[in-house]
Amino acid sequence: MNFCVCIKQVPDVSAPIQVRDGELVMDAGRVVLNAYDASAVEEALVLTEQHGGEVEVLLIGPERATETIRKALAMGAARGTHLVVPEGTELDSAAVSKLLADHLGGSTYDVIATGKQAQDTDSGLAGAMLAERLGRPYATNAVGLAIDGDTLIVTRQGDAGQEIIALPKPCLVTCSNDMNDPRIPKLKGVMAAKKKPIETVAVSDVPSTSVRVLRYESVPARDPGETIDGEPSEQAAEVVRRLHEASVL
Repeated sequence: MNFCVCIKQVPDVSAPIQVRDGELVMDAGRVVLNAYDASAVEEALVLTEQHGGEVEVLLIGPERATETIRKALAMGAARGTHLVVPEGTELDSAAVSKLLADHLGGSTYDVIATGKQAQDTDSGLAGAMLAERLGRPYATNAVGLAIDGDTLIVTRQGDAGQEIIALPKPCLVTCSNDMNDPRIPKLKGVMAAKKKPIETVAVSDVPSTSVRVLRYESVPARDPGETIDGEPSEQAAEVVRRLHEASVL
């Protein structure tokens, strides 16, 4: 079974972040493979190691994002494709899904996998939009994958518990980072990644975006807590009174 995993280079969210004049100011140069996408790559690698097939990765980003493709290749992916957009290009979920669909239309991958969301935007929409554009059955928020013949068995985390879904191939799945612990590339994998092919495709027509960020603001500080004096019974009664006043009870 052959996989195409759509990946993204994102800022390292563990790096110091400041909001200054409505802009995010981050530690320059600290970018990583999106954690949800790393889990998708890992799960695809595990399944192809068990059942045969190959894993390819596909990324949209500026020229410097090639290093993130190399990370996935070092993990074990066979090859990568880089859809190159100019540095600083803003893409919302609809634009990302269109670029991916334009490239993947007519492809014969058994499974297209994505992270369920990106660490920098947390929108979680591109995967479902891509499935709709490609006309593929899909499942979201997968926490486990298995192969049964020509069927992908997806364990997904729903609102009320886990659900088991059987997807006929070709299909699409978005993956949670609760699915696994992505492998750390070894030196052999890092060296091998330097020789693996990366196809570079310059994007000449960048889709317009419908959603744009106007500004960033820091989370407002919480009001300080209040101590209620009196005996425990009096304190409890006062808490209940205030909850009633706030229409909580």
